[in-house]
Amino acid sequence: MPSPRLRLAFSAATAAILMLSSSGGSTHAAADPAMSGILARIIGEEAVSQGAYNKLAYLTDRIGARLTGSPNAAAAVTWATQEFHRDGLQVTTEKVMVPHWVRGEEAASILSPISRRLVITALGMSIPTPEDGIEGEIIEAGSFDELHALGEKVRGKIVLYYRTMQRHPEGDDYGPGANLRYRGAVEAAKLGAVATLIRSVGTLSARLPHTGTHAYEDGVDKIPAAALAAEDADLIHRLLASGDKVRVKMLLGCRILPDAESANVIAELKGRLSPEQFVVIGGHLDSWDLGTGAIDDGAGVAVSMEALRILKKLKVRPQRTIRAVLFMNEENGNRGGKAYADAHQNELTRHVAAIESDGGAGSPLGFGLTAGDGALARVAALAQALRSVGSAQDVKAGGGGVDIGPMRLAGVPLLSLRQDMTYYFDYHHTAADTLDKVDRRDLADNAVAMAYMALALANLEPPLARIPEDQRHEAER
Repeated sequence: MPSPRLRLAFSAATAAILMLSSSGGSTHAAADPAMSGILARIIGEEAVSQGAYNKLAYLTDRIGARLTGSPNAAAAVTWATQEFHRDGLQVTTEKVMVPHWVRGEEAASILSPISRRLVITALGMSIPTPEDGIEGEIIEAGSFDELHALGEKVRGKIVLYYRTMQRHPEGDDYGPGANLRYRGAVEAAKLGAVATLIRSVGTLSARLPHTGTHAYEDGVDKIPAAALAAEDADLIHRLLASGDKVRVKMLLGCRILPDAESANVIAELKGRLSPEQFVVIGGHLDSWDLGTGAIDDGAGVAVSMEALRILKKLKVRPQRTIRAVLFMNEENGNRGGKAYADAHQNELTRHVAAIESDGGAGSPLGFGLTAGDGALARVAALAQALRSVGSAQDVKAGGGGVDIGPMRLAGVPLLSLRQDMTYYFDYHHTAADTLDKVDRRDLADNAVAMAYMALALANLEPPLARIPEDQRHEAER
């Protein structure tokens, strides 16, 4: 039986869209009685089936962590392919060669002025330390400007990047810390550092280290890179602030193996009038290896799969083809997103929109959009029908994602399904990214919002204006 909350949402959404229909609302979706009825049916189907949650439960509890190159990542490809088949959808896989990085042993401790074990985790794609570890004095920087100002003082030291992060519904404070994590080893190595540590890029103090990818640069020495639990970074910060010199030993046993073969999984609901035109929806199938990848990004995978299943179950035939893509290797390389854009380069001009879900499983806050003139108002009008589904009617400028980002060069309008991220970075990239962090009702709302917006865009005439030429080279990250 549907939950009381979802029964209420069903009733409220039905009333809202029927009211818009009768009042001559300005949106194609709201003014079309057929679309009004379809939204009510989408809400009802997900309320009864709880399909998104069931898919996510299997992916996380039965398969688990899905770092690229691992047996679990391969198992996820097989499961997703079979699940799409079970849902009656056309499905294919497309080969992607992905990085194969293995974490290995991890340990660290303060040697002086006190003796203390530290909670540490390697950053993705880090090289290992020597077998007996690496020792060094800590030098702290809160930004790259502070690091560069230290100059020669960095040589021979272990750099600790120290920056706290604040909770925000849109995750607005993540970018600066993620940038330190991503380029921290390169910038420190240029100044002669022997290793880097970073205060975990997260918002919860629970002795949970947060991993994440970082990059090396050709021509710059590669040095080991790891993240410290917030409390341990705070301890070192206090010791340094008191005037002590802090010496640390760290051991990382990670390895980079030859690239492995994997795949993007692609399913379609064929369009009835223009099947050669596409609306893409998707998330990334891979995850980090510490938890089971429930919020990052099992939720996006489940929402995208379920959106397509609902429309198929309801026998909805969109005007254009809706294509769900489960991308492989978002976390440490974005090979899947790039491979998709390359493989479909000749048809990207016929991609009318792409929607990515990679913000967790919180209540939907709406959509972000990057497109051409007039597109924001049109999508905002479409989204008004979703005003009883979380806050999914809220549409803001600026949308996309890492996986669909490569399509930007072709001008494809990019959308992100926005979720409430207030607590997302408590667990992001940690061992605590597990199914219990997901509210099944919020996940259902996300599946409804994704299904409806994908359908609305697939039926929209004319399609959204494409990203202007002079804006197509702007970075996604």
